[in-house]
Formats: sequence, structure tokens, C-alpha cells
Amino acid sequence: MIRVAVQDAAIDIAAELDIHDAGGHGASASFIGRVRGEGDLVELFLEHHPLLTEAGLADVAHVAADRWSLSALTVVHRVGAMAPGDTIVFVLASSAHRAEALAACEYLIDRLKTDVMLWKRERFVDGRSAWVEPREGDRKRAARWD
Repeated sequence: MIRVAVQDAAIDIAAELDIHDAGGHGASASFIGRVRGEGDLVELFLEHHPLLTEAGLADVAHVAADRWSLSALTVVHRVGAMAPGDTIVFVLASSAHRAEALAACEYLIDRLKTDVMLWKRERFVDGRSAWVEPREGDRKRAARWD
């Protein structure tokens, strides 16, 4: 089962775990990405293209499911305005054994940072606002899976 969602609403981790874990998997690995509050950040806004963002997440999820023997995969990404501490992304990969689940989870986070159409804008306490440029480190991490 592959489940991908893009949403404005807060991500309910407990509900996502309940939905995902209905299958009774041998091993699960997860990643929860949250908004950092560094440098007096007050808001992170994720802009997206509704069709292309969800399609990009689905593409990355299907590659992971094809590459590793997964029994279930959940990817939920939030868009819109978020405050420091809010959850941005939740990835949960399950398989019969831990190695596949761990590798798939890491792959998904590395690739969604570079392969999915999302644009980040930060707003700070002093009123400044700036778009977040892609990081070279993110590209290097993603490239290691090629």
C-alpha cells in the first residue's frame, strides 16, 4: 500500500501511524521533519503546484517501493503557512526487515528535497522575507541514490 498526501492541515502523526500500521509489518522506519525556529523565524510558507507536487511525491514513493521490498509506504507533506515546531513532512516505510524500511525512508527524504515541486519562503520577526534556495548538500545526498 502506497499512500501519498499533500495538505494544508496539520499532520496527525498518531492517525497516520494507525492507518499505516493496520497491516502488521515486521519493521517500520519513519522521519518527521519540523520547521526550525533559527534566526528569529516566525513563519515558513510552502508554495506548491497541487497536481505536480502530489505527482512528484507519488513518483518518488513508487521508485522507493520498486527498489525495496516494502509492505507499506506513507508520505504526507504539508503546504501553506507553518510556525516553528510544526510538522512539515512525515514519511513511514514498512517492510519485513529493518534494512529495507530504513533505506527507503532515507531515500524518500533525500529525493523529495530535490525532486518534488515545493518552494519555501521564510518570514522573520523583523519583517524580512526570503525564498529558500536549494542547498548543494541536498543535491549531493539525492545524487548518491543514482
